Amino acid sequence: MEFGKYRKTAYVNFIIIVVNVVVFLYLETKGSTENSKFMVAYGALFEPAVLYGKEYWRLLTAVFMHFGVEHLANNMLLLFVLGDNLERALGKIKYAVFYLVCGVGANAASMAVNLMNETYAVSAGASGAIFGVIGGLLYAVAVNRGRLEDLNTRQMVILAGFSLYHGFTSSGVNNVAHVSGLLLGVVMGAVLYRKPKRKIVWSKEDLW
Repeated sequence: MEFGKYRKTAYVNFIIIVVNVVVFLYLETKGSTENSKFMVAYGALFEPAVLYGKEYWRLLTAVFMHFGVEHLANNMLLLFVLGDNLERALGKIKYAVFYLVCGVGANAASMAVNLMNETYAVSAGASGAIFGVIGGLLYAVAVNRGRLEDLNTRQMVILAGFSLYHGFTSSGVNNVAHVSGLLLGVVMGAVLYRKPKRKIVWSKEDLW
């Protein structure tokens, strides 16, 4: 194996996936993750609980909760495929901060829109954070002249477009969290990502 092709293991992304799976399995032992009342009782985002109960922690806990195994599987598959790329680009600590900010920020934006529309909804899932990852990768790919590891601009644009389209054409999907997560991911990418400097390798011939 060539040294230049070696990729560092994305430990933070792996840990995030494990936490999501463990939380899901724990909740399933207590009740049904497809029951809205049950999910609210265990930390899903619900505007009245945050607004009147001052339970702001729900903005975070909801990021690690999912409605059913299909919801979990779809999100974790996307995170498994994309998250490691962004973690290597940002670094472990920055990636952890990035993921949490995008997840919480997307939930906050969703809650704000619902409150403005005077509607309440129970919501949970890593989608906002994952769309943030897509946005961050879009930015990183763009500043690297259209390519980052095995990803390119065309792939990322198609993925973002298809994911948004799927959300808008499906029922029970928090599209505000998706869009806000994507936009926040681009912004956070611009704040946290720094394009690596090119290393200049000198040969003996260059010195004489």
